[in-house]
Amino acid sequence: MPPRDRTTTPAPDGEYGAEAAELLRIALAAARAAGALLRDGRPADLGVAATKSSTVDVVTEMDIAAEKLITAHIARERPDDGFLGEEGASSEGTSGVRWVVDPLDGTVNYLYGLPSWSVSIAAERDGRTLVGVVEAPMRGETYQAVLGGGALVNGRPARCRPAPEFTHALVGTGFGYLTERRAAQAEVVRALVPRVRDIRRGGSAAIDLCDVGCGRLDAYYERGLNPWDLAAGELFAREAGALTGGRPGLAPSGDLTVAAPPGLFEPLQQLLEDLGAWHD
Repeated sequence: MPPRDRTTTPAPDGEYGAEAAELLRIALAAARAAGALLRDGRPADLGVAATKSSTVDVVTEMDIAAEKLITAHIARERPDDGFLGEEGASSEGTSGVRWVVDPLDGTVNYLYGLPSWSVSIAAERDGRTLVGVVEAPMRGETYQAVLGGGALVNGRPARCRPAPEFTHALVGTGFGYLTERRAAQAEVVRALVPRVRDIRRGGSAAIDLCDVGCGRLDAYYERGLNPWDLAAGELFAREAGALTGGRPGLAPSGDLTVAAPPGLFEPLQQLLEDLGAWHD
């Protein structure tokens, strides 16, 4: 894997340049601190603190601890900003900046000791994601992006793969935790898998989106993502050259999120529309 470079950052976008640089600095520090807490502090007898959408969609005690660390770190530096966090952090703020935080994306992987989990932090202003950071401690990788400034992985420029033939595409996806949704998603995969090279299911939407940006996946799609699942990774994929969207003509959303390079994005998005990947 490429070595970490903790000093190099993407060139900030002109409109938000100085602010974006500050937000990126804060996001990197908070994500790395939370990643270290999760990696080094994982108890051998890790417990389930609660459930989310169903009994198999879990919140661990470490999710909660990581979100508290992140929000406290950011609030010390920017007390007037708002928050939207997976584990309950929610405040409007007065600065116009909102932090969208997933303290542990891939909770079930983490619970089972699998390495595909991450910390995802994005900062928004005026409805636009300015900065995104995804920290993947077990990979030893930090993904960062600034609106208009490109994407880096461990300080090196990231770029998505050129579009392959559709039949040669390696496509990532994920599944929800509600039974009816899973059944519908399985039907979409059943129809899709004979048409592409193969399907991958990693378990962290943030990492999957970054993998598109790094060229490790040709494409990714999923129904049911929340803002905190996709905010940082979607910016990274886009700044690395991928197209992102939801249903045709729409932005990524809980209905559908799609990321792929130009030339693959369009036919994949249309096929997913035709297969009804946007509804249960």
